[in-house]
Amino acid sequence: MKTHVTFPSAGLKIAGHLYTPDGDVTGPLPAVVVGHPGSGVKEQAAGEYARRLAEHGFATLAFDAAHQGESEGEPRGLEDPAQRVEDLRAAVSFLATREEADPDRISALGICASGGYALAAAATDPRIRAVATVSAVDVARQFRHGADGGQDPAVLRGMLAAAAAARTAEARGEGVATFPLFPATEDEARAGGPHAHEGWEYYRTARARHPRAAEEFTWNSVDRIAGFDAFHALELLAPRPLLMIVGREAVTSWMSVAAFQRVTSPRELFWIDGATHVGLYDRDEHVTPAVAKLAAFFGER
Repeated sequence: MKTHVTFPSAGLKIAGHLYTPDGDVTGPLPAVVVGHPGSGVKEQAAGEYARRLAEHGFATLAFDAAHQGESEGEPRGLEDPAQRVEDLRAAVSFLATREEADPDRISALGICASGGYALAAAATDPRIRAVATVSAVDVARQFRHGADGGQDPAVLRGMLAAAAAARTAEARGEGVATFPLFPATEDEARAGGPHAHEGWEYYRTARARHPRAAEEFTWNSVDRIAGFDAFHALELLAPRPLLMIVGREAVTSWMSVAAFQRVTSPRELFWIDGATHVGLYDRDEHVTPAVAKLAAFFGER
């Protein structure tokens, strides 16, 4: 069963979908907060995982980040890591007040960029009993080094210069400037390689396109992102457990490995053969084993 809900995060109203098992439910359930990929919305990958976990007996909450989707926040399309982490903490607070959820059994699942945000939130919020990620990305590392880790440092320096110019223009009253997240055409997407093309296909075609998903970020997101580090406090996660699910074919897998190596708590790196980064969002042959693994992991907590 899906219920539309709202809750506050740093003064903004966050829109979410609360999923519970169909039929009669006895007593409060173990609960999972589910964060969406960068530019995504709750109706895409986060909602798919939340719905499937509810079928395994959990109360789950997928929600739109502040400034995105149905959630409040101006300017639209702002990607602020500090706010994204706060949104996850606020989602935990909301679940802790719901009769459907057991406040002592709340865990977090982050997909793509929310994988990094979930790690940062869980490290400093002991209410999060366990944390799991799917295709985890630290958004700052991706902006600094590229999805595959091989980006020329000059790329980020150029983006920071553009962000600085945009801030000055905004101060002059010229409005909030944005930049596109995806290539304009399929040919341009293919020219960027398989990872770029699959991201374009997921977000920009009938495969998963949603009218509220972000297609642009504000330039004043860039300096906020560049100074963030999702992994900086991972030693605080112990003794709570971590599960990281990664596709064997994911070019972003190096970020999950980097986080995994810094964790001292009980941990598991679970590889899914044949899966790409984006394939773990919606391809049933990859999502089904991922959800089974997540349900077993969260069910033990």
